Amino acid sequence: MKFLIVFVALFAMAVARPNEVGIVRQDSDVGPESWSSNVELTDGTKIDEKGQLKDIGTEHEAAVVHGSYSWVDEKTGEKFTVTYVADENGFQPQGAHLPVAPVA
Repeated sequence: MKFLIVFVALFAMAVARPNEVGIVRQDSDVGPESWSSNVELTDGTKIDEKGQLKDIGTEHEAAVVHGSYSWVDEKTGEKFTVTYVADENGFQPQGAHLPVAPVA
């Protein structure tokens, strides 16, 4: 559920930008136990994800999502990309521009 909120918020931010941004590509495939979604906008923003349910029918049933999103900074033209896993351990982003927690 947390992932869905984060994804919708990011998608809303990308779509609600003040300049005219159009959809270049939008695909989704939703099944009973897995799904995928891909969106590409004219401003270079991309959102890709694949998810599936695991431990179906048990009390440990959970969704596992692997994905990425990227955007181009309007001022510098630099492209930023975040890849992530969202599972029972929470949202785990990685990106060259993100700080890394020190190893204990």
